[in-house]
Amino acid sequence: MALVNLEVHGVTYSQSQKDAYVLILGEINGTRKIPVIIGSSEAQAIALALEGIQTPRPLTHDLIKNLADELQFYVSEVVIYRFADGVFFTNLTIVQNEKKFIIDSRTSDAIALAIRFNCPIITTEEILNQTGTEKYDIPEEQNNPLTEEEIADAEKRFEFIFDTNEELEVKLAKAVEVENYEIAAIIRDELKSRNK
Repeated sequence: MALVNLEVHGVTYSQSQKDAYVLILGEINGTRKIPVIIGSSEAQAIALALEGIQTPRPLTHDLIKNLADELQFYVSEVVIYRFADGVFFTNLTIVQNEKKFIIDSRTSDAIALAIRFNCPIITTEEILNQTGTEKYDIPEEQNNPLTEEEIADAEKRFEFIFDTNEELEVKLAKAVEVENYEIAAIIRDELKSRNK
């Protein structure tokens, strides 16, 4: 079974599915690309890693990387090994003390980790033949699905996502008291999202 190394070309908005994004993986030393439909939170996790943006508190994939550093394991490779019914199936190879573990993963999570661990992304020639295209280009202005304003808003919101509702209520009152309405709006939106 011939294997092919891939690299992340970027993330863009999906033209076919509302509120979805497309992760573009391209073969190294080749022209074929694999488009993978992913959700907005996964797109954000990948885009932040590609941009090298550190959030004030660790997101899930950053937390996994921090755990790996402390517990001395690492992701050695990501393998997209199957495509069926429109879904890519992916494994992580984890190495700890010279032992290897194969862990099932969603492709979007695996890629977010591959970027953080700087490890190879691999698929088979069969999957690349089945799903690859040479026509999928990301317009330069869409190479990062997050605008600078969205990134700034996300960074501000991360300051509050670990607070309890009671703590947020106190911070909201203080923000209004000092007339910092921008922060007040972010806290209000965080509280609204929790109450849905």
